[in-house]
Amino acid sequence: MPTTFFQTDTPERVASTHANALAVRLERGARALTAFAISLTDDEWQARIPHDGRTVGVVVHHVASVYPIEIQLAQTVADGKPVTGVTTADIDAMNAAHATANAAVTQAAALELLFRNSTAAAAAIRDLSDEQLATAAPVSLYNDAPLTCQFVLEDHAVRHSYHHLAVIRRALRP
Repeated sequence: MPTTFFQTDTPERVASTHANALAVRLERGARALTAFAISLTDDEWQARIPHDGRTVGVVVHHVASVYPIEIQLAQTVADGKPVTGVTTADIDAMNAAHATANAAVTQAAALELLFRNSTAAAAAIRDLSDEQLATAAPVSLYNDAPLTCQFVLEDHAVRHSYHHLAVIRRALRP
């Protein structure tokens, strides 16, 4: 009788305690942003954020869409390679282009992307070893200061949903 499961010859890798803690924080932030975004009315979804100009919906989609980029930057540092050519002006241009291209984003599409990309980001973080998290390399966004992979994760992918959730809350429900 054929088996209904398959075995692998390699044991499943267990995430380091530090990597898992970072992934859990990212997941909690993404869930908090999701829970708040689900509660929004259509008018709130389309509301513009003061001093930013983007709509709430575009910002939620923005958080979701940049997880892969943020993880790629952290993985570059984890590999001991410098992050080059990334400036504040580049990020501003990327965000502006994203806002234009996604002006009509639906709540369902943004939340699906948020779930998918935050899940993938958390998995990628869990794949990092403690040694990789502690690896430092120059990062152009910070004037080539040598920063650890963990710092890059904390300042970008892990923090991102918390930061924008706070901004959205202040804009909608002061």
